[in-house]
Formats: sequence, C-alpha cells, structure tokens
Amino acid sequence: MSDTSRRKPRILVVDDNLEMARGVAEGLGDAGYDAVAVGSGDEAVKRLDAESFDGVVTDLRMAGTDGLAVLAASRQREPERPVIVMTAYSAIDSAIESIRRGAYHYLTKPFKQEELAIFLGRALDEVRVRREATSLKSALKSRWASSNIIGHSAAMAAVRERIQRVADAPAPVIVTGETGTGKGLVAKALHADSRRAEAAFVSVNCAALPENLLESELFGHARGAFTGATSERPGLFVEADGGTLFLDEIGEMTPALQAKLLHVLENGTVRPVGSTKPRAVDVRIVVATHRNLAQAARQGTFREDLLYRLDVIPIEIPALRERREDIPELVEHFLRSVRAQYPSSPVERLTPEAVKELTRYAWPGNVRELAHTIERLVLLGQAPLVSLADVPEAIRRGAPAGATEFAGEIMPMHELERRYAAWAVGQTGGHRGRAAEKLEIDPKTLRKWLDPGE
Repeated sequence: MSDTSRRKPRILVVDDNLEMARGVAEGLGDAGYDAVAVGSGDEAVKRLDAESFDGVVTDLRMAGTDGLAVLAASRQREPERPVIVMTAYSAIDSAIESIRRGAYHYLTKPFKQEELAIFLGRALDEVRVRREATSLKSALKSRWASSNIIGHSAAMAAVRERIQRVADAPAPVIVTGETGTGKGLVAKALHADSRRAEAAFVSVNCAALPENLLESELFGHARGAFTGATSERPGLFVEADGGTLFLDEIGEMTPALQAKLLHVLENGTVRPVGSTKPRAVDVRIVVATHRNLAQAARQGTFREDLLYRLDVIPIEIPALRERREDIPELVEHFLRSVRAQYPSSPVERLTPEAVKELTRYAWPGNVRELAHTIERLVLLGQAPLVSLADVPEAIRRGAPAGATEFAGEIMPMHELERRYAAWAVGQTGGHRGRAAEKLEIDPKTLRKWLDPGE
C-alpha cells in the first residue's frame, strides 16, 4: 500500500451491484485504505465533483454511466489519479480499451482482494514518485534560474541578460572565465531558463577522466567493446537527450575526442564505442574553459573547426576582483547558506570592517575562494560577530583588488594589457565599444589586447 501521506489513501469503489462495491470497499479497508462504495456511475461522477479521492476502482459494464465514462470523468478532473477497472472475462476487449484511454490496470472477476490492493498500492506509489519528481524539477529550475545569480554589478547584469536571451537557442554556448568564477552556475542557469528545463542536465569534467574513460562516459559503449565492458552503456549524450550536456574544461579534451564531438554537433548522432549503430540525440551543448581556445587552435592543440562550431554564443564571466561591488551581497548569501549547514555555530554576521577587508582583497580564487573563506569563518568563529581580526591573515596581508596585476612575478606587457582590458570590459557590463571609449583606444586595439595572439 502507498504511504504517500499519514492519512489513509481514499478510494472510490463503483459498481451497479452495490453489495459487490461494498464488499470490495470492505476488503480495501482491511488492507489499510479508506474506501467508499457507490452503486452507479452517475453517483460516482457526482462524488468525484464534490469530494477528494486518491484512486478509483470501477466496474466496466454498468447501466447508464459506465466504467469508461467514470474513467473519463476522473481523468478530466485529475489526470494523474489512478483508475483500476473491474470486468468480466467476456468484456476483455472493453477492458483493453480502458487501458488505452488511461486506466492504470484491469482485473477480471472474480479476483483476490489482495491482488487489487497490490495494484492500487503500486499505482499510488507511481503517482507519488511522479509528483515528487515534478516538484524536484520545479525546485531545481527555480534554484538555478539566472534571476538567482548573485550580483547587481553591471558586469553580472550583462551575464544574466545574455543567459536569458539565448537560453532557448539550440546553438552551443561557450562559457569562459577564470577558475572559480561560476561557469558551472551559468551552465545550469542556461538549462533552467530554457524549455529543456524539464529534461536532464548532465555535467562532466573533461579534465577529470583519461581519454578512454571519457569516450565511454560521453558516447557509451556496446557490450564487449573492451575488457570490462560486461554490459551496454548508453553514455551521457543519450542520458542528456532532450536536455543539456555541460562539458567543463573542454580545452583538456584530446584531439581524437574533439573529432567525435564535432561529428555529434554536425550530425546529431552518437555511436557508442564498439557499435556500428548510430543513435540520434537532441542535446544542447554548453562548454566551459579557462583556457584561450583561439590560441590553442593556432597551436594545434584544439581543433579549429570544432571551435567554430562551439563558439556561437560566448558568455564571459568576470573575475570577482572586477566586480567588487558584488562582494558584500555574496558574503551575505554564503553566510546564510553556511549557517544553515552548521546551525551550532554562534556566528551571525560580519562587522562592516571585516566585510570591507573582504571587499579590498583581490580574490585570485574568485567566488569559490570567497565561499570557502566564509565557511571557514563560520566554522571557526566563537562569537556572533566576525571581526576584522578574525579574517584570515593571508587575506589581510594579500594584495588589494586592483593591485593584483602587479603582484608576484613580472609579467609580459601583452598579458598586463589583456588583464586590464578584460577588467575594463567587465566594468562596462560587457560592452566592448564602451570599454574602448573609456580606454581611449579603438575597438580593434581592444580586441588585440583581449587576445594578443589573434
């Protein structure tokens, strides 16, 4: 029996032989259900209008409003509500028709009460699972939507606007940015904001697996394709069919796998390792990298034709030091999240001086480093207020934001120009033309600074 709630599942039992209906209802009552018996289809439809039922058990052949009509009325009012049909053996064709119209199952009379209770329990469990899955997908969609991306700087507003504009486009998206800026978050937002949100979002880090394992993971394999392939595996492209596949650190993919990925993009089919049968897939591809793929293509480590296929919709995420005005809001966000995770911590908030120090810091690890820092402060904090003295010494002594370009070893001038140009573009919300005006250079020079090798 289903245990979807603390109350007993309420079942409407319909048969124009009222004694038969009462007998079935009594048996269901013994099995833990709250069953109500009625003696006609007309009365059943009235009860469905007036009351709430979790399931319906109805005879098929009845005078007036028959079982198919009761089925139709139930599905019209609550499509997910399971209906089980009772029928005589002579009406088996009608019973099969009821399945075609949406009945969960049919039982031929006479049947055992235990059998009905088992099928009813399965039906209610399936409804519960479907509702939970729908609720989970809705919650995930709401959680990962672009509107929930933290930050009101012009740079992040431009990122959100780009996500919302291209979310439903089938074209590939390439997300770039330094490590820790939140490229995976942008990929999830692209999925959550799209019509594909009800389907799967599948993610794989291309740098985390060796070539042979990554190939099998992405494209699947046939049974016996290699030693250890004891069963068939569909692969992540098939798993993401109808949804989104996020390929993180795409720049680490080997040329051989790049060729297979290009084939999928051009033909919309995948062929598992060891198989000769291609399979069509409908997958939106989002890739991310912290590398300069244009430079890698010139050096021969990344296929130029694949880059052309991937670089249709670019989204560049600014480094945290380039949007310092977002840091206080991010601190509050991470503080709420970590306090919920560690409710025994006495930490409640940070002093203005502590927040100012976090804002001053350059954050070479970007948002990820900030999140870890807040977690450390909450875990180690011994008072409600986190003061400036509680901020890790490495941060207090670290280079301030804006000075990070001159920290560490001397860098080539072209790298300094690239970093400054990227910062300027971030400060203008991603508008390169406006950034060029602010820098008092022409757009061609800005492009050269952003990509010195171009």
